[in-house]
Amino acid sequence: MAKKNILKDRSVYAIGIGLHPYQRASDVTYVTLGLTAVRAALSDAQIKWTDVETAFVGNARIGMAAGSTMLRYLGPSDVSVAQVENASASGSTAFRQAVHDVASGVAEVSIAIGVDKPVEGAGRGGPINAKVRSLDEGLVVPFSHFAMLAERYMADTGATIEQIAKVAVKNHANGARNPFAQRQKARTLEEVLAPPQISGALTRLQCTPVGEGAAATIVASEDAIERLGIDWQRAIRVTASASRLQEFTPDENADAALTRKTTLEALDAAAVDPRDLDVIELHDAFSIEELLYAEAIGLCGEGEAAACVERGDFDIGGRHAISPSGGLLAMGHPIGPTGVGQVCEIVRQLRNEAGDRQHPDAKIGLAHMVGVGAVCVVHVLERT
Repeated sequence: MAKKNILKDRSVYAIGIGLHPYQRASDVTYVTLGLTAVRAALSDAQIKWTDVETAFVGNARIGMAAGSTMLRYLGPSDVSVAQVENASASGSTAFRQAVHDVASGVAEVSIAIGVDKPVEGAGRGGPINAKVRSLDEGLVVPFSHFAMLAERYMADTGATIEQIAKVAVKNHANGARNPFAQRQKARTLEEVLAPPQISGALTRLQCTPVGEGAAATIVASEDAIERLGIDWQRAIRVTASASRLQEFTPDENADAALTRKTTLEALDAAAVDPRDLDVIELHDAFSIEELLYAEAIGLCGEGEAAACVERGDFDIGGRHAISPSGGLLAMGHPIGPTGVGQVCEIVRQLRNEAGDRQHPDAKIGLAHMVGVGAVCVVHVLERT
């Protein structure tokens, strides 16, 4: 049965964004991380905390009641708070819930917040925060899963490990221009390919760092925008939000199949062709993922993504800007905030406020996240 797109009945707009920089694990409390992002979003929208009616807090590692405990520091409010955990898609799901609250008329103004810190003993923000072992000592998941997908991709398409590594070169260059990114250093191909190998051909700089941080996005109805005096020029419309659970499949590249179905649902709801997408923030926890998901989304044909990266098709200023924030590879992947942070970057791009990483004349953006389970969440946003 086809799913109803309630965003056709009532328009929803992103009106405020805010982040705390993603960083290695530190002594900063999650409350400070989260409130920094919330206050930045309120300031960006030029509204008060008391104007917000509902809040959804996405996190995966900091425990129950974290959201309500954190938000009390903003002062008395009638805001309704719910906490969301959906693995890597926690923030994406929180944003979807906030959007649906406004689209359904439950609220006029809602906020999605993502905040997380590493759990005790999980490391200090290195790649994926897991004990790394070589393949001859035993498989390490998810490193080895994606290392094997990289080997399969190269065997099937003729792509080289250098072409796959150029995804990381591109995204580290983007992250170097993003003050909120955990990795802010441009890297050469030689540096990306340098040891240590995490699994198979995947090196450290081809794997996402998992640290801490926070992101927040405020969404509102048209009536609320008028009532609160929001600048329409900076209001970005959310035209679709899709979420799907992985179906049983013998395909070892099940995340790409799930991405294809979820993206198709979102693009159909938004009446957008993949070729019309200007900026895409996707789940590139490993360099091979950008190639697999770019093809699944429909940005190019099967087996063509490696050549697209090499030609610069996915650069800022190219045919599609993929992960202009730096993506998970450079922006980082603190889990809870990641999906909300993707939306923040797309809003910034569609407002033409991304500075020296601005993609020219960006009008339509897509945010994509997958999470353990597996789930996939895709949002489409447009400059009106």
